[in-house]
Amino acid sequence: MSALSKAKGFKKSKTGTYLSIGTTAFGALGVVKQVKKARSEHDTLKLLDAAITGAAIVTGIALLLRELKRIGDDDVLLG
Repeated sequence: MSALSKAKGFKKSKTGTYLSIGTTAFGALGVVKQVKKARSEHDTLKLLDAAITGAAIVTGIALLLRELKRIGDDDVLLG
């Protein structure tokens, strides 16, 4: 298997999925900052936006975890 075909399959590998989970979870830091700022400014609309963004992050991570379970032993990079 060539290196290019392995790179193309990276997104569907366990490693790629773990990386996606990490980057998605990293977005939670921005949401925490957004919540703190919204609370200090007493801005309900910004707080609602942060809550919706947080829900999107949780949903994204749940989808990635489901994909990780589906990959199981059929990891592209491992064989």
